[in-house]
Amino acid sequence: MKTRIWIALLAVYLVWGSTYLVIRFAVETLPPFLSAGLRFLVSGLLLLAWRYPAGDALPTLSQWRSAAIVGTLLLLGGNGLVCWAEQTVPSGVAALMIGAVPMFLVLADTLRPNGVKPTGRVLAGLAVGFCGIYLLVSPSEFSDGLLLNVFGVAALLLAGMLWAIGSVYSKTADLPKSALMTTGAEMLAGGLSLMLASGLSDEWTGFSFAQVSTHSWLALAYLIAFGSMVGFACYIWLLQNAPIPLVATYAYVNPLVAVFLGNWFAQEPLTPRILAASAIIIGAVVFINSAHRSRVQRAAAPAESE
Repeated sequence: MKTRIWIALLAVYLVWGSTYLVIRFAVETLPPFLSAGLRFLVSGLLLLAWRYPAGDALPTLSQWRSAAIVGTLLLLGGNGLVCWAEQTVPSGVAALMIGAVPMFLVLADTLRPNGVKPTGRVLAGLAVGFCGIYLLVSPSEFSDGLLLNVFGVAALLLAGMLWAIGSVYSKTADLPKSALMTTGAEMLAGGLSLMLASGLSDEWTGFSFAQVSTHSWLALAYLIAFGSMVGFACYIWLLQNAPIPLVATYAYVNPLVAVFLGNWFAQEPLTPRILAASAIIIGAVVFINSAHRSRVQRAAAPAESE
């Protein structure tokens, strides 16, 4: 069992860590919202076609509504904006900023009705983490000559916040009991939202599939087969068979994998500024998660002693 756990964990590390670089290749000749829309439409249909014959019930009307809200927030607001931003922002930088999603989760959970208020340790972690983001994106003397597109940076910050809002909403939403059926429904709904955004943003004007390079088609195929199918299947299996703290390490490892892959395969910059920001952001996320686990354990202790 341990061997299978580590194989699945390594797959999540490498597959999800590599998707940021592969997205960059996909959007070289495919419009960003269109590429993401095709990815999640196909992935969602494949998951539904797999799980329904396996015995999973199709979502009810209420569950489809919840899946549409979650899928739109996560896949249009989160992934779609990442694809759009990667037209101008290095994939490694995008991964680092999305790696800070646990910080946005704290904010989203604080702002929701009856939300959990952060402790002093969590607030300290947030302060350190946002200092790391500022170091990464600020046009200052620390820039190492790397000036990031302000609109791309803004899109990534918005993507992180929308992903966090969708994640918090999904905790109490009416969704199917099967995690894979839920994922398929959210992908299908999110894919439709992305295709609508593609049309509204005028991506189809002057576009022809004949102009899409083989490189971009292969990137899209990888995102569907590995990023969506293999990655999610391994992640869901890990949630059922491995300790949650171990599974959660993907949030720390994926940004580092993305940074180094971007440097190795796309010659993206790997400067002291990026390395320092990486250490600060990931360290802050680790600190916030450990503080949250300590709080949960303390809250559970009296109940266990009874």
